[in-house]
Amino acid sequence: MVIPARISGPCQAWPEESAFIREVLDRIGDKWTVLIISTLGDGPLRYSGLQASIPGISQRMLTQTLKNLERDGLLTRTAYAEVPPRVEYELTDLGRSLMDAVMAMAGWAAAHHGEIAGNRAATARTGVGRGRARINASAG
Repeated sequence: MVIPARISGPCQAWPEESAFIREVLDRIGDKWTVLIISTLGDGPLRYSGLQASIPGISQRMLTQTLKNLERDGLLTRTAYAEVPPRVEYELTDLGRSLMDAVMAMAGWAAAHHGEIAGNRAATARTGVGRGRARINASAG
């Protein structure tokens, strides 16, 4: 007799839309999205201002993430007919609605980065899962 698996967690509430919801979560949970949204929370910025405010982001990744966020309606891109040309990025109301969640994730990461780094160092010494068993067996 096969017993059906019990579905738990938030996915049970969205069986029909779960693929799209996972796609949206992938977008808004991406590290560059979190950093871009939290940076634009203070107001509109030019591309160069965003790039300077987010250490480590490449030009390609910034451009790609901005296009995806614009496509999803989380920010607007406004080009001004000036010389030299000026383009600003600004959160939409939908994008601003993410600020609390994004700032909570960024705050959590800042508060716990030392603990995570310690766990990673310990895991590098002891291994994970089956790797841990092999390391422990060879040490014994």
